[in-house]
Amino acid sequence: MAPLRLCIEGRIFRDAKGREVTLRGINCAGDAKFPLKPEIPSHITEGFFEGDELSFVGRPFSVDEAHTHFSRLKRYGYNAIRYVWTWEALEHAGPGRYDEEWVQHTIELLRLAKDYGFYIWMDPHQDVWSRFSGGSGAPMWTLYATGLNPRTFAATEAAIVHNTYPDPAKFPKMIWSTNYTRLAAQVMFTLFFAGKDFAPKAIINGKNIQDFLQGHFIDACRHLAQRIHEAGDLENEVVIGWESMNEPNRGLLGCPDLSTIPADQQLQKGTSPTAWQAILTGSGRSCEVNTWDFGGLGPYKSGTQLVDPKGESAWLPADYDDSRYGWKRDPGWKLGQCLWAQHGIWDPTNDVLLKKDYFAKDPKTKEKLDYEYFTNNYFMSYYRAHRAAITSVHTDAILLCQPPVLEIPPSLKGTKDDDPNMVYAPHYYDGVTLMTKKWNRYWNVDVFGLLRGRYMSPAFAIKVGETAIRNCFRDQLTAIRKEGMDYMGIHPCLFTEIGIPYDMDDKYAYKTGDYTSQALAMDANHFALEGCGANGYALWVYTTRNNHEWGDNWNGEDLSIFSIDDKPLPLSPHAKSDDPSRSTNTSTLSLDHTSPAYSHSRSSDSQSPITQSNLKTTLSTPSMSSSARSTALTANPGFRAAEAYVRPSPIATAGKVQSYGFDLRNATFTLTLSSEAPCTEDAPTEIFLPEFHFPAESSAVDVTSGKWTLNIDDDDDDAGLIQRFRWWHGAGEQKLSVKGVQRRQGMSLGKEEEEGYLDQCQQSKCVVM
Repeated sequence: MAPLRLCIEGRIFRDAKGREVTLRGINCAGDAKFPLKPEIPSHITEGFFEGDELSFVGRPFSVDEAHTHFSRLKRYGYNAIRYVWTWEALEHAGPGRYDEEWVQHTIELLRLAKDYGFYIWMDPHQDVWSRFSGGSGAPMWTLYATGLNPRTFAATEAAIVHNTYPDPAKFPKMIWSTNYTRLAAQVMFTLFFAGKDFAPKAIINGKNIQDFLQGHFIDACRHLAQRIHEAGDLENEVVIGWESMNEPNRGLLGCPDLSTIPADQQLQKGTSPTAWQAILTGSGRSCEVNTWDFGGLGPYKSGTQLVDPKGESAWLPADYDDSRYGWKRDPGWKLGQCLWAQHGIWDPTNDVLLKKDYFAKDPKTKEKLDYEYFTNNYFMSYYRAHRAAITSVHTDAILLCQPPVLEIPPSLKGTKDDDPNMVYAPHYYDGVTLMTKKWNRYWNVDVFGLLRGRYMSPAFAIKVGETAIRNCFRDQLTAIRKEGMDYMGIHPCLFTEIGIPYDMDDKYAYKTGDYTSQALAMDANHFALEGCGANGYALWVYTTRNNHEWGDNWNGEDLSIFSIDDKPLPLSPHAKSDDPSRSTNTSTLSLDHTSPAYSHSRSSDSQSPITQSNLKTTLSTPSMSSSARSTALTANPGFRAAEAYVRPSPIATAGKVQSYGFDLRNATFTLTLSSEAPCTEDAPTEIFLPEFHFPAESSAVDVTSGKWTLNIDDDDDDAGLIQRFRWWHGAGEQKLSVKGVQRRQGMSLGKEEEEGYLDQCQQSKCVVM
């Protein structure tokens, strides 16, 4: 039996040649969060509630466009994709009714991605449960199944939904994430993970709502895994594994007092109801609710606001026709009433809270139900069921376990769940930058250290100065990785989400072309990733239709590394030489005209070489027309800080990576590795060196031993044309340093720099030592 293309050895990924693989990944794509037919990004209201008759076929992009996107990502240096898909895309029409056309579309895209050599894992994505509760993920019918009425969420503030917001252009920054602490998401996650314990009356089709929801979700994942398996040429060859669930949340579980804000609720923004207030407004009662905002020093109380639903309820009316989706609700579960009232938590006749600590303990064991207890019990019960479903089809699947964000991982070390094929898959965002949409190079906060009680006072968690901030990011990621090993055992750590907002400073970069803040923030995050000892990451996010007006077309977020309103970074400056004296080993960009990457990639940053004649045009022409949008936001397109994320990285290391990193300011890449034996001829250490930073003739290489080559080529195993550094080194500790060309950060190339770059392009050829 042939060795797996990617396998796990302790805490290291290995390829079929035994080399350590570093996964440099991207989330692809943000467009997968909402349907294509009809196309309903989050700022569109029309047709929003037609949640059954829709189609995600064509998401994240069409088959015809696939080569453009895959070749672009390959040339950015990515070798891995976190493939974003939603439960809604597969099962939107009703329970058990799968969209096989979407399944086939997904298989076709995966088959095309295989040609580019990507490692792909499948991400069943969700945010605050569903599009209809302000995020993405679950089908609309899941809300109806729990007795909720998504059409009244706006009036009751059961969810703050962009699609139903009065003025979508003024949707508050990151307000969508507060939906985790509003009624709709609280109900859904509580029932999904613990309906049997806390809502025993919620019986549908003869089973508890927990089993109904979890069963359908896990069956949907298994169905897609089965179809991928049946395709015959995808499993292990391109699809290497599955993630458990994006950013699971405990809902109300563990809430010690429904009438107060829990001490561990970190995020408050806009109206911030207690769970009890959310229950009341969800049942049509008016409440005066505290309001919060996020300032330079974090969240602060800004006042109060009356939330008056005017008698509307977030629960379905008593006369709702339950036959719509074909299920049968138990007579003991009455529509027209709050589910929590039916379980005796409060009395709707006099609006009195009767059991404020209803969710504080596990009713079976009477143990305190904090987040750690939730993760080890309710989350792990789900994880085991999901794992069993996936491995019943894809027996060798790598399983990416993603516990709740920034919470203590489950205690699996030394248990039967300490699976050698498991990966710890945490998320990390710089919350200060994400919430304020500003890059503050003067101070930041060690959030993870605060959460783990490492400071006597929050004041001690403040880090002052750019160097301290960068080191703080690195140290937080290191601590997260080590915590995963302490609790889960020896496994690879893969940060499956990390990223920055691009619309910083009121979209200053879009008006001026100056992406300095974005470049500094992106570089700081990558500095942390490279220095923390993790086995890779998946940057959030690549969105094919991002634009300067609506960003990622989802909840006002704007984190995509690509935008149709910005210029592509010039990545392939080498034109095929007509000089017969050039070596046959030359690093010219010789295109295979029969390659699908050539025939389908027709954007301005397509596989066509950048030549002396078209370089300046390429540098000054946006990738797509944006005349339909604000001229003020599209008049000065830039490179979107691409110099900070198009950066060198190990691809496959003959031995073990000890450390690596890229000094963007000085354009210097360093790598230290250890190897038990010299490289074999067919398995050298391979490194991605982007031409933008490392033009072949303008790069200085220093190695401790061996020979090396620097070539642009399409490896036998992938169709992407990238510049690879191959190094045949000796045994023992080995060091590499490559010095490239320094450039201004955040700005388009100026005239002098363009001319200098042109000279480099004219002189470039393969360097062989």
